[in-house]
Amino acid sequence: MRGKKTLLSIISIMFIFSIVLAGCSSKKEGGNAEGGKDKEVTLDIFQFKVEFKDQFETVAKEYEKNNKGVKINITTVGGGEDYGVALKSKFASGQEPAIFNVGGPQDVADWEKNLTDLTDTEAAKAALDGTLDGVTKDSKVLGLPYNQEGYGLVYNKAIFEKAGIKAEDIKDMASLEAAVKTLDEKKGDLGLKAVFALPAKETWVTGLHLSNAFIAPEFDNNVLKAFEAKKVEFKYGEQMKNFLDLQNKYSAQPVVSLDYSQQVEELFSTGKVAIIEQGNWVYGSIAGIDQELADNGVGLLPIPVPTYKEDAIPVGVPMYWAVNSKKDEATVKEAKKFLDWLYTSEEGKKKVVEDFKFIPAYEGYDTSKISDPLSKAIYQAAQDGKTIGWTFMGYPSAWGMDKLGVNMQKYLSKEMTWEELVADSQKAWEDARK
Repeated sequence: MRGKKTLLSIISIMFIFSIVLAGCSSKKEGGNAEGGKDKEVTLDIFQFKVEFKDQFETVAKEYEKNNKGVKINITTVGGGEDYGVALKSKFASGQEPAIFNVGGPQDVADWEKNLTDLTDTEAAKAALDGTLDGVTKDSKVLGLPYNQEGYGLVYNKAIFEKAGIKAEDIKDMASLEAAVKTLDEKKGDLGLKAVFALPAKETWVTGLHLSNAFIAPEFDNNVLKAFEAKKVEFKYGEQMKNFLDLQNKYSAQPVVSLDYSQQVEELFSTGKVAIIEQGNWVYGSIAGIDQELADNGVGLLPIPVPTYKEDAIPVGVPMYWAVNSKKDEATVKEAKKFLDWLYTSEEGKKKVVEDFKFIPAYEGYDTSKISDPLSKAIYQAAQDGKTIGWTFMGYPSAWGMDKLGVNMQKYLSKEMTWEELVADSQKAWEDARK
């Protein structure tokens, strides 16, 4: 009996010891707060800005290395693709991203059920005055600004100089037209295919950006007023038509099949056209073709709006980061942490300005580090108050690209008169607001 008791005691001790070992093992693998490995969190990011795709992916890899247990997957859809349509398809497929982009009050209304309240983030607290207006609802911040951007007429300094044109003398529509005619008359000597490259295939260039310069004043440059408006009057419609006509008349043709890549890379960056309507985001594309041109050879002219402002540049926040509220708590927490790190940590801020070439939309940045000439010009215009607001984020869903931009294509192809364009676009706005 004694031998049996001893054997049973040994077996019992071994059993208890095995349980203890199993418990220790499970703690190491399970990720508790006592030094074990955390459960991996995956941040799927679905974003629109193709211009900083490579830099963003590099930064994400660095973040992964310094934050064990975090995996970041980035999908970029932009350029010639419709981000809004792609985002809806992504959600419909059941593969919802943790972080995605919204454009302003209309997108906030469309995606509200998927938007996390970001009011408590450090990034929201650091955002510049006014940059959160379009994504704030019921005192909740539902998006964080990417950056500030601006656009106008990007021009080639060397071509202007050779043609005897001084950019500082172009102060209104009349002087712009005069400069364009001079360039056209001398295009053979200047080696130009045309003065402009109008990418009418890209309805975001025409239906959003171009139109905004002439529609924003109608709503006092206020995106919320545009969002709440039941109708659009085209108060500066004739000025819009004249600006579009000027580009089309002196553009490489056919404009309705001309895209962003052809405009920026094939024509402007190679010196075949002198002027393009674009913004500071083209710096990287130009630099990829001609670094010297990108760094020292480009300037930015205003988009003149006669009877309103003829020396202003549209400046605003192009898009906002949103966090998917349908994700689990750990993913939402990590998504907010990543965005806070990107925009408020010293390491992140350096990357935003120096690697991404962004004009920051947040406090606490050394703006002297803004390096490229287009961003410098836009930042200075903002400092001088020579800006037009970005109200196209308040247009009805898809109205700018799918209605106005498409109508502009029809107008340029002589399939629609300007009066028909205005009437049809007005009706579509009113129908969308009912």
